[in-house]
Amino acid sequence: MNREIIIAGGGLAGLSLGIALRDRQLPVTILEAGTYPRHRVCGEFISGVSEQTLSRLGILPLFDTAHRHQTLIWHERGKIIHRDRLREPAIGISRHELDERLRTHFEALGGVLKTGVRSRPEPAEGFVWAAGRRPQTGQWVGLKAHVRGIPMDADLEMHAGSNGYAGLAGVEDGWTNVCGLFKIDRALPAKGPELLAAYLNAGGNPKLATQLSDAEWRDDSFSAVAGFELGRQPAVPGLLCLGDAESMIPPFTGNGMSMAFQAAEAAVVPLDAWSHGNATWETTCHAISADLKKRFRRRLSTALFLHRVLLSDRGRTLLQSLSAARLLPFRPVLSLVR
Repeated sequence: MNREIIIAGGGLAGLSLGIALRDRQLPVTILEAGTYPRHRVCGEFISGVSEQTLSRLGILPLFDTAHRHQTLIWHERGKIIHRDRLREPAIGISRHELDERLRTHFEALGGVLKTGVRSRPEPAEGFVWAAGRRPQTGQWVGLKAHVRGIPMDADLEMHAGSNGYAGLAGVEDGWTNVCGLFKIDRALPAKGPELLAAYLNAGGNPKLATQLSDAEWRDDSFSAVAGFELGRQPAVPGLLCLGDAESMIPPFTGNGMSMAFQAAEAAVVPLDAWSHGNATWETTCHAISADLKKRFRRRLSTALFLHRVLLSDRGRTLLQSLSAARLLPFRPVLSLVR
């Protein structure tokens, strides 16, 4: 009898790990506080993960019908400062669709999924905490919505401003995902879905704010999240954390979804060994934690540095100057956060 693995959190990391473990015939239960399908604050494009990783997790076929994005454009307060093409296409798919595909596949493999169940981050053998961000006092708010009818100059767009930035990416059925990260400003005279345009306008992107307000909005797609900090998350001794519960990369990198899959990949073999009784839980946690730190250390430190540059006056001036001189090192920098 193999020992059961319980995963708290049915997001990208939790579901993809559950699928990979079920492919190995291991007993897995996922505990999810919410329900499916659902919208989540997320950039909703996958860049930087290899097909080999998705294949090893047993989920590569789930992306067969997803968009493939190649062109990108970067705006700084309405002014274009860079155009480019990705060397490898990014996958465009909404969390509303992707989480449902992962859920269906996990249950088809015999995995047990319990929704509406809240867990606590308490260390225990066989228990994996993949329940998303760890609530803490933070200065950021994430906002997202699906819209139709907003003009796009590239497959992927980033619009930076003085208070944060927003990314636009196409997903299924003609919808465009608009997702932004902004410094919390409680003085803004807006609430609910109006906040997304209000933050864009306040940051120096009034044209995009107007286009967003005039677009068709997908019912119930507006989502918001606050109370978090970027970077490596506070550790709980003995608690095995994956995904956003372990580390959160600044979203402008477009690497957050990829990191969730890569974290799940790192956990599969050690958890398989523990389930078969070939490793202690302490050894298993240590091996996975060490792997995650090795995989993500460089990209997290680079991304956090660039995040500060993007949100400083001097940093934005420097980027504009480099762009004007055609010296912006976009591709080398991109490789550092992959």
